[in-house]
Amino acid sequence: MSKYTAESHYDFMNDLVRRNPGQIEFHQAVYEVTKPIFDYIQDKPAYHEYRIMRRITEPDRVMSFRVCWENDAGEVCVNRGWRVQNNNAIGPYKGGLRFHPSVNESILKFLAFEQTFKNSLTGLPMGGGKGGSDFDPKGKSDHEVMRFCQAFMTELYRHIGDDIDVPAGDIGVGAREIGYMFGQWKRITRRHNGVFTGKGLEYGGSLLRPEATGYGATYFMQSMLAHRQDGIEKKICLVSGSGNVAQFAVEKIVQLGGKVVTLSDSDGFIYDPAGITLEKLEWVKDLKNERRGRIAEYVDHFSGSEYIPGLRPWRVPCHLAFPCATQNEILLEDAKMLLANGCIGVSEGANMPTVIEGIDAFLAAKILFGPGKAANAGGVAVSGLEMSQNSAKMSWKEEDLQRLLFDIMTGIHTSCVEYGRTEDPRFIDYVRGANVGGFVKVADAMLAYGVV
Repeated sequence: MSKYTAESHYDFMNDLVRRNPGQIEFHQAVYEVTKPIFDYIQDKPAYHEYRIMRRITEPDRVMSFRVCWENDAGEVCVNRGWRVQNNNAIGPYKGGLRFHPSVNESILKFLAFEQTFKNSLTGLPMGGGKGGSDFDPKGKSDHEVMRFCQAFMTELYRHIGDDIDVPAGDIGVGAREIGYMFGQWKRITRRHNGVFTGKGLEYGGSLLRPEATGYGATYFMQSMLAHRQDGIEKKICLVSGSGNVAQFAVEKIVQLGGKVVTLSDSDGFIYDPAGITLEKLEWVKDLKNERRGRIAEYVDHFSGSEYIPGLRPWRVPCHLAFPCATQNEILLEDAKMLLANGCIGVSEGANMPTVIEGIDAFLAAKILFGPGKAANAGGVAVSGLEMSQNSAKMSWKEEDLQRLLFDIMTGIHTSCVEYGRTEDPRFIDYVRGANVGGFVKVADAMLAYGVV
C-alpha cells in the first residue's frame, strides 16, 4: 500500500467543499463529525493510508429521479426524488424518507452521512442512507398522496431490498405514506418482506416504533444525568416541535418525573408554566395526529398557558432542553440564552438541530450535550429491531422492546463516555464520543474489506 501524508482537517474540508459546491448542510455535518475524528486518527496511519475519511464522506451512490403523478384536478405534477446510499460497510443501507419542499441533495447527503454513524452506535448491523422528495403532503388529499407514493416507489423499488437498502419514515412520511409505498412495492415485486420499517402492525410493523425516538432522547438524557449522580425528576424541561418525536419525549419525561412547559411548530411556541401533563399531551396528540391542527390552539383549551408567535422556546428558563423539531433550530444566540437561563443539559431529538457555534458554546460551558446521532438513535434502533423481527417472521412483546431500547441507549451512552473522556473527570465530550465511537466500527470494517 502506498503511503499518504496525514491530511489536516483544514485541507480535508477545503477539498470536500470544492467537490460539493453549494451543499451547505452537508458541509456543516461533515465538519462537525470529522473535526474530533481527525484528532483521534492523528497517530493511526492505516486510516490515512486507506483514505478512510475521503471514502466515508463520499456516498456510495446518489440516485435522483423524476416523479410524475396526477392531482385530483387531473393536472400532471412533477417532483424530484432522491435516495442517498452513503455507506454499507456494516450492514444494508438504513435511513428514512423525507417528503418536504425543503428537501434537496445537500440535506439528504447530510442526513445519510449522519445516519451512518448513528446506526453504527446502536451496535446493530445497519449502514447509512437517506432519501425523499420535494413533494409536500400537507394540503393534499389521501388519493393525491397515494398516487405520489406509488409513482415514487415505481422508481425507488429498483434500488432497495431487505438485504440492500431498507427505508423508513421521516418528516412528511408517516404510517399512511409507508403503507402506500409498501403496497406498491408488493404490487411490483410480488414480495412481502422487511424492505420498509415503520410499517403498520397489521403487515409486519413493530410495537414501540412511534415512541422510540422521543423515548430514546429522554433515556440518553437520563444516562447523562445519572453519570453525574443526577436525574430528570423535578427538572423543568423545554421541548421543541409537536410531532411524533416531541410528543413521546414529553411522555417519557413526564413519566420520569420531569416538568415539560413548552411545545412548538413552525409558527411559534406555547408556554404552559403549570406543565404539560399526560392528559394535556393526549389532547396535543389528537390535535396534531388526527385533526392536523396548529399548536396555537393549545391556549384556547388550557388556561394559564400562552402562545408566542414567530419564536422558538429557548428563551424560557429551564434545566433541560430537548430540541425535537428540525435542523439548525438552536442558533448561537439561542444557546447563549439557554445557558444564561440555567440550562444544564441538552438532548437532541432532531437531526443536527444545533448550529456548530451553539455546540461550541455548550461544550465550552461543560453542560451535558447529547448530539443527535447518539441521543435520537432510538428510532433507528427499533427500526433495526423491526428488521430482525421481519427476518425471523415473528413479533416481540412491548416489554421486550422497551428493555432492548433502554439497553441500546445505555450502550450508546457507554460508548460515548469511552471515547469522550476529557482531562476534566466530571466532563464528558459527548460530541467527540459519539463521532469517534460511530466512526471506529465503520472505518475498521472498511479497512477489513481493502480498497472497495
